[in-house]
Amino acid sequence: MSLNRSEQQVFDYVQRHADERHYWLAKVQTIAAAWPDIHVAARRLEPELWRYYQERSAVVPAFREAVRREGSQRTSMKNLAEHLLRLWVAPRPKPPAAPPLPA
Repeated sequence: MSLNRSEQQVFDYVQRHADERHYWLAKVQTIAAAWPDIHVAARRLEPELWRYYQERSAVVPAFREAVRREGSQRTSMKNLAEHLLRLWVAPRPKPPAAPPLPA
């Protein structure tokens, strides 16, 4: 999984700050429970991660510096959303295979 710079910055920040990690862990698991399709869950989570990046860029110097250097244009957080879902949500069991059709 390859994360862009903004995604990596959010991931690293969340990993370093336990209170933020707990918040995002609960949010990711709540979204995953509400949207069982992992792709739909990622689409629901992605804009929230972007809003979080914007909010952090107003108060955290490292985020503020990144925005100053790279600009504040919208950046995808889809890979990060998918990564967090894989890390923090138990894999769903695959449905049983259909029995073979009689010949």
